[in-house]
Amino acid sequence: MSDVVNLRQFKKRKAREEKEKAAAENRIRHGRTGAEKKFEREQARKAGEFLERNRLEPAAAYPAKAGDEDA
Repeated sequence: MSDVVNLRQFKKRKAREEKEKAAAENRIRHGRTGAEKKFEREQARKAGEFLERNRLEPAAAYPAKAGDEDA
């Protein structure tokens, strides 16, 4: 004879396993590790600093344009 199986619990377990499988696929497809995010932020910061250091004229030397409320 076989074991008695509670179908409600079986369906819930199967649904949880499928949901976890889908979540794992999404993490692989869309996710990035913390190290990757940190590396990208650091690269952007370094690029911004490089551009600022190598600017031909200081930012204050540019005249305000018509429509610029911040200046």
